[in-house]
Amino acid sequence: MNLSGYAMSSQTGKSSNVSTMECRIASLKTLKAISKRLMKANLGGLAVRVIPTLLWKGVGLVKGVGFDSWRRVGPVLPAIKVYNGRDVDELILLDITASLEGREPDYSSIEDFVTFSPFTIGGGVKTLDHIANLLRAGADKVSINTSAYLNPDFITQAADKFGSQCIVVSIDVKDRVCHSYSGQLTQNQHPVDWAMEMANRGAGEILLTSIDRDGTMSGYDLPLIKEVAESVNVSVIASGGCGNYQDMIDAIDVGASAVAAASIFHFTEQTPIGARAAMREAGLPVR
Repeated sequence: MNLSGYAMSSQTGKSSNVSTMECRIASLKTLKAISKRLMKANLGGLAVRVIPTLLWKGVGLVKGVGFDSWRRVGPVLPAIKVYNGRDVDELILLDITASLEGREPDYSSIEDFVTFSPFTIGGGVKTLDHIANLLRAGADKVSINTSAYLNPDFITQAADKFGSQCIVVSIDVKDRVCHSYSGQLTQNQHPVDWAMEMANRGAGEILLTSIDRDGTMSGYDLPLIKEVAESVNVSVIASGGCGNYQDMIDAIDVGASAVAAASIFHFTEQTPIGARAAMREAGLPVR
């Protein structure tokens, strides 16, 4: 009896079964990896956000390293229009000298700048009236740093009056210690403890920036992000050090809900659209 045909058929069947099984195993591994990322990021099904950050100083935008923002990168409004045209998820605009100079936000200029929503504005915010004026000028959220240290109850009052969804507390960290006044003044606060207090007081988001990594494009401070994200029940926006799309993915993997970046968009060919595509490829939910 000629069994060669049967043997071949049997072998083909085995190969087919093995191939099918390998595909199933690969699919399960992919699903587990995606599930793991979602759980780590604490996303709850929400899309990961990619947020360009604009540092506003005087008449234009600046950038530097370690909060030494000396390099001018152009006027504010054209940059905002470019990002608006690129369909970014959000924008953050920080007036980095307002608190140092003891002045409140420039509402008139901000009205001209706000052409995109959601838009977070920070710098010089000291009172509830300041927040109200910023929201009237077109801001969707307000970022607060220095005033939170001067009066922690300000965050509670702001969240009670305007809602937690409007209040972002900015935490700038160097050598595992919080800083205020654009990194100029050291505060006697550990970032994890401070993030927990701010979240408990009603902050809707934490903008967590590593001063050590700012402008270096050497990657986010992942241990810091992980530590803070695991300690609070609000979204953590990773900031400071992003140099490529993988850095963003890594930040989400350790618990960030969003990633903010500046240098990568100012000085390289990488774009927010490219970042979302890379995240989608990595199995992360993006808009």
